[in-house]
Amino acid sequence: MANETKGVFTLQDVRDRELAGTWIKWYNVPYHPATIGTSNAWFGGGVTLALSPAHLSIIDRIIFSSDTSTAVAKGPLSSARYDMGAHGSTTDAWYGGGQFPGVRSTVDRVIFLSDTSTAVAKGPLSLARRAPAAHGSTTDAWFGGGYAPGMPSTPFSTVDRVIFLSDTSTAVAKGPLSLARYGLAASGNTTDAWFGGGSPSPAVSTVDRVIFSSDTSTAVAKGPLSLGRNFLAASGNATDAWFGGGQFPFSRVDRIIFSSDTSTAVAKGPLSAARYRLAASGNTTDAWFGGGNPGSPLSTVDRIIFSSDTSTAVAKGPLSVARYSLAAN
Repeated sequence: MANETKGVFTLQDVRDRELAGTWIKWYNVPYHPATIGTSNAWFGGGVTLALSPAHLSIIDRIIFSSDTSTAVAKGPLSSARYDMGAHGSTTDAWYGGGQFPGVRSTVDRVIFLSDTSTAVAKGPLSLARRAPAAHGSTTDAWFGGGYAPGMPSTPFSTVDRVIFLSDTSTAVAKGPLSLARYGLAASGNTTDAWFGGGSPSPAVSTVDRVIFSSDTSTAVAKGPLSLGRNFLAASGNATDAWFGGGQFPFSRVDRIIFSSDTSTAVAKGPLSAARYRLAASGNTTDAWFGGGNPGSPLSTVDRIIFSSDTSTAVAKGPLSVARYSLAAN
């Protein structure tokens, strides 16, 4: 136990307080960990035409308060790959699955306070897959869907739960999605996740709700997206989720209101450019949709202001390199 009157903490004390979201001191400078994970976005991995090799391990950090600046490249993933899912807490981010070389079950952990370090590979997903989606709470992440390429390709309905406190263990498969699919997107709040869109062909508009407290049950299909599409991205806040982009490509952004999630999602102000294979992150007031491919890789990052979501999204400071098939949290 730490002597809190003298400011002496063990490493475990520090970690416990980070995960609990309580005030601690770091090198005698007070801060609150929640300001780390909710004031920035990390966009990782992907494919580019601007560099060689084309498969990326780069993680870009966007600071929301200065989002007109070019994103800064931080410590890379443990290996280059694309078509991952990602979710984070207030202190760390987990990037899971993906492709290159081959289909991966790898889960990388990025510690925000040391984001110049190479991400550390943790306990893997229960099966190797590319193009899953992820969302979670402050303690766990759920990776849903994905596929194993082949002839024919094999879509999955599997939902894996990664427990942050024991992230060296293999993720545990939980109740599946209502439909096996890949190229989907996910958003939600601290109690539930909504997995929307995806393939196999033709692209679907299905939105599944996973309730974290009963995650062994099959996910329940809710009100659909306004349009079937795949390789889209999603972000949201405590009350709503925004699903943007998608193949062929689309600029459409759909809003799902969690309290009335049996209704068809409502189309809102579009992205600044049509694109698919993009990624999204955000905070309680805004969402940032970055990268993508309307025919060639983009570095564009669009900001959607939730309170004025009928407006066209505004392009902000770009990613450090144009890319698609990336992941963000």
